[in-house]
Amino acid sequence: MDDDLTALQAEEAELEWDRFGVDDAWELGNAVRAIAHERGQSVTIDIRRVNGMILFRTALAGVTVDQDDWVRRKSAVVFRFDTSSALFAARMAAAGFDPTQVGWLTAADYAVTGGSVPIRVRGAGVVAALTISGLSSEEDHALATEAIRAAIG
Repeated sequence: MDDDLTALQAEEAELEWDRFGVDDAWELGNAVRAIAHERGQSVTIDIRRVNGMILFRTALAGVTVDQDDWVRRKSAVVFRFDTSSALFAARMAAAGFDPTQVGWLTAADYAVTGGSVPIRVRGAGVVAALTISGLSSEEDHALATEAIRAAIG
């Protein structure tokens, strides 16, 4: 568990952008879509700003309407805690704490599971989130971080 936390924290520190605008969102979203399409993965891909403005959104064949709700709830974790939903979930698991069971977070509003990754800009902090839903939590997270790594080079 500690290794997972350490790896997720290190990963998050390296995934920082110099800038991120609407054109970057378009390119990142299309890159994720191309990877998922090539692999035959059924996912919803969403990039939204902290204020809720959707910069990119697409769904591949085979997704269900449930993915829309997962995207909303996963990205809510990123925006509330300024960290990936996978890292937040790992921190809660390491502490043996389920925030949805004690009333701290409502399961209707937050998904404490992997798949949403902050778009963090140097000097500005979290400005958006890339969220993927449709695979396992680990696979959603891995696809997002793979695409971000490729985009920021």
